[in-house]
Amino acid sequence: MIARVLTLAGGLTGAAGLSQFPEFSQQYVQRLGGAVDELGRIVAGFDADAAEAGLSRQAALADLGAGGIMGAAQAESVAGIIVRYERLSRDLAVLKGAGPFTRAYRMRSAADSEIARAAWAEFQPAMPLNAAGGIFAGAGFLGGLALISAVLALLRVPFRRRRARAA
Repeated sequence: MIARVLTLAGGLTGAAGLSQFPEFSQQYVQRLGGAVDELGRIVAGFDADAAEAGLSRQAALADLGAGGIMGAAQAESVAGIIVRYERLSRDLAVLKGAGPFTRAYRMRSAADSEIARAAWAEFQPAMPLNAAGGIFAGAGFLGGLALISAVLALLRVPFRRRRARAA
């Protein structure tokens, strides 16, 4: 009886936890979009300044880097911003075009840890009232059931051996 209650509790916990993935991924994608928008404005401003000076992006970075220690630091900073912008833009395109199940798969490779931490810090659980939330809840329920069942089975092993020896 206790094992069944624990197993059911594990299943319900898994359902409640995993059902939150669609909402978390939505909040993550919103933050990712905001980061891409802001970085895009910075990159566009740099490109506009470079074009106004008659330089390509690469030439402007080289020119900025040749301006002494501070210029080199700024060139490295801008180059890092450009790389991050391009990577996050690709990630955003992949995640926006993905359905909830593909997004779950792709989050492993497309998640930015800084943005994920910020999304998690502000995450508010939501009641999943759509098919994706229901399926994630079902998968979480089955996963929780399986996990608790496996743990309980492992805990029973020493007792079964004792009973078998006693008989």
